Amino acid sequence: MENISEELPLVAKKEAPVPPPLRCPPTTSYHQKGLFVNASTLRGYSCVRTSTRDLWDQLFEEGYRADVTISTDNGGSIYAHASVLGMASQVMRGMLKQAKGRGRRRSISIHGVPHDAVRVFIRLLYSSCCEKEEMEDYVLHLLVLSHVFVVPALKQICIQQLEHGFLTSENVVDIFQLALLCDAPRLSHICHRMILKNFQEISITEGWKVMKKCHPALEKALMESLADEENMQRERTRRSNERKIYLQLYEAMEALVHICRDGCQTIGPHDKDFRDNQAPCNYSACKGLEMIVRHFASCKLRVPGGCIHCKRMWQLLELHSRLCVDSEACRVPLCRNFKERTKKQSKKDEIKWRILVKNILKTKSIGGSPFFSSAFCMSP
Repeated sequence: MENISEELPLVAKKEAPVPPPLRCPPTTSYHQKGLFVNASTLRGYSCVRTSTRDLWDQLFEEGYRADVTISTDNGGSIYAHASVLGMASQVMRGMLKQAKGRGRRRSISIHGVPHDAVRVFIRLLYSSCCEKEEMEDYVLHLLVLSHVFVVPALKQICIQQLEHGFLTSENVVDIFQLALLCDAPRLSHICHRMILKNFQEISITEGWKVMKKCHPALEKALMESLADEENMQRERTRRSNERKIYLQLYEAMEALVHICRDGCQTIGPHDKDFRDNQAPCNYSACKGLEMIVRHFASCKLRVPGGCIHCKRMWQLLELHSRLCVDSEACRVPLCRNFKERTKKQSKKDEIKWRILVKNILKTKSIGGSPFFSSAFCMSP
């Protein structure tokens, strides 16, 4: 037994396999040149391996075994590969099928944009990368090329670049027209809103003058949109002012109940015991309402229509009575009298008061709130 136990470690040591040499896992290199990859801005980094990107860029730059010649403006030529162009764009695949050339090399033409813009475009089809400066210089041309040759990923990149920081008062009209032609609805909407918001500044630019001369129908449509926007703004202002008035009436109703039920500072019910060290009032409308109540109590023309201040007080008392649900227990003066009076009013006046009460409740969003059933109608 002793011999066996002594020999086992030797056997294990002899039969242990030799581990393979360590190999470094493949790494991803990052290239800080403001590249754009896979239809998204990578904020200065490319997640494609540098060797792979360089390989595709080298294939494009050297034109190794290129079988397509792309003719551009001013007699420029770019060499490319039909297989790459055809896989990147269905439109180019169709053009290559119809292209004629000498031997195996075919020729297609891309005119109307600068030679360098076409070169950046073709490079993007190869490696999905371009320098940040090139994107900034040729983003408009690349948008047109990506739309014409149906390259959705590149088109989305161009739209994102134009939406974020590229629009100015000088170029927004041109980009708006381009967005309409290139079927970029979000970009056209952003441009449209910018034109309406800064119309006075944009309407004197050269881009607006050219559009007005060349595309009068578009200029007319923008002017109609501007008129609609102004009408909507006026309507929003009117509604906002109405809401403020309804809110003030609601606060006046709160203050009226507060004065008649609890008393405020130096005014309140006859059985209220006022003290010098009372806490400050929390109702913003109390001060103004207190002045009207004091005037109403001492005015010699205290009849409806006789005094403008008294008339306002009569209206507030009637409005309260229409909000109050229990006049028997209410501490506000004349609440029950106004309840009886409403039964004798004309249908036209009744409709006006109902609309007013409805708008006050809607503005404050307190329909069915305990406030009107407790605060307005709290018994002494």
